[in-house]
Amino acid sequence: MSVFDRRRSGLLLHLSSLPAPYGIGDMGRSALAFLDFLREAGQSIWQILPIHPTGYGNSPYSACSTFAGNPLFIDIDGLVADGDLLDEDVAPWRRDVAATDYDYARRCRRELLPLAARRFQNRANWSRQAELENFCAEQAGWLDDYVLFQALRETFGYRSWDRWPTGLRDREQQTLELWRARLATRIAELKYEQFVFFRQWQRLRSAAAEKNILLFGDLPIYIAHDSADTWCHRDLFRLDGQGRPEVVAGVPPDYFSATGQLWGNPLYCWQRHLEQDFGWWRTRVRQTLGLFDLVRVDHFRALAACWAIPADAPDARGGHWEDSPGDALLAALQNECGELPLVAEDLGVITDDVVELRRRWRLPGMRILQFAFDSGPDNPYLPENHTVDSVIYTGTHDNDTCLGWWQGLDAGQRQKVLGHLKVSESEVCRELISQALTSVGIISILPVQDLLGLGSEARMNRPGRPGGNWTWRLPDGCLTGKLARELHEMTSACGRTAATQSPCPVTKEHDKFAPV
Repeated sequence: MSVFDRRRSGLLLHLSSLPAPYGIGDMGRSALAFLDFLREAGQSIWQILPIHPTGYGNSPYSACSTFAGNPLFIDIDGLVADGDLLDEDVAPWRRDVAATDYDYARRCRRELLPLAARRFQNRANWSRQAELENFCAEQAGWLDDYVLFQALRETFGYRSWDRWPTGLRDREQQTLELWRARLATRIAELKYEQFVFFRQWQRLRSAAAEKNILLFGDLPIYIAHDSADTWCHRDLFRLDGQGRPEVVAGVPPDYFSATGQLWGNPLYCWQRHLEQDFGWWRTRVRQTLGLFDLVRVDHFRALAACWAIPADAPDARGGHWEDSPGDALLAALQNECGELPLVAEDLGVITDDVVELRRRWRLPGMRILQFAFDSGPDNPYLPENHTVDSVIYTGTHDNDTCLGWWQGLDAGQRQKVLGHLKVSESEVCRELISQALTSVGIISILPVQDLLGLGSEARMNRPGRPGGNWTWRLPDGCLTGKLARELHEMTSACGRTAATQSPCPVTKEHDKFAPV
């Protein structure tokens, strides 16, 4: 059965935004409570941003590993329940914070997780010890390199790996073995962290499956330069002899920025990926699909062509388009994984080649209602122009909230929106939610901030702003039974609840959309 076989809806909320007592949301009680709310509200999808360890700026789209889990999301109270921590260990760290406090969350985990690892090593029963050993053996292909990389980052003050001593930078085998032995204790602790993360993740996924909730993940198209992936696979990226990027990723000027966006991620050396039959990509996507039921491919347009910017450029305007082997990559992924439950994030500068690539591979794209009112009647984001092969959003993590967006419009723009929606000003945000749910698009996703009617103070990310992002947290107790019943009623009327889900319509217009 395909995840795209019937009309569905869900909510977008990152793990970091859940209420929890250790500085950041986690996979514990509040995550389980959110699953309960989704079920009560008639939703069948929970969309989550990338779950990998983050670096400077805390962006989930700039991870230091595409395989590892973010230890900040480990449920500390769950470790108490497992016996790896005592309540007296964690009690001093419990505190309420209105916004995600990454520094506090890191200090907390740096204190408690090594303690938990030592207690596990000394006291865990044979069964749990064997479970850890099996995990390390099964995941050795990425785990051994990641834990060494992370231990070395800590040792060298989080300097980028291209600034490490030459023997480590260039991965000379004798030097690597010397440091593995030297850092053995810390490496064992980091392996325990990953074991715990994925053990808790599977518990969360099992709980979601019991409630018929699909987990909707996110696959960033690019990898951070300061990552275990680039350090271990330099030949797969366009780096110079010292390991520094020659060209970097970004996008040309667009809706979000007049100078474009300079992301700084190294671009792929596609020729090497082709020569290796996309082995790294096969492993990456296979693991991701083992964690999620469906996955958004961030910046899908880079699979058709990417914006290549000289590494020393001050902004993105000096870049140029370079072709990418999207068809060959998707063919390799289909051979590896079978059906590809992927959603193409096809926003920004979308040219015909991007549209054709998505349609050839029968992947749904995205439609953002906030983008619907700034051009003429052919605007593809207008509800009447939606197609079945679409995932409909009021906005994404990169947009302002609906209320913030509405309040930021000038008088002329507001009149245009009101003229199209034919509602009063006080009803605009509610009407956008209704339009998302009633759309012909196969999936509808609402950011929780829009469901709650929150303003710009609840915005998750402002693209191009280097700091102050990713900190919004869900106020405890705001997802009430009354709100769940209201959303359930709206969702049921639109044929998106479990009891009313309509099969995906197949018409001549939409016959290209079907399970791959």
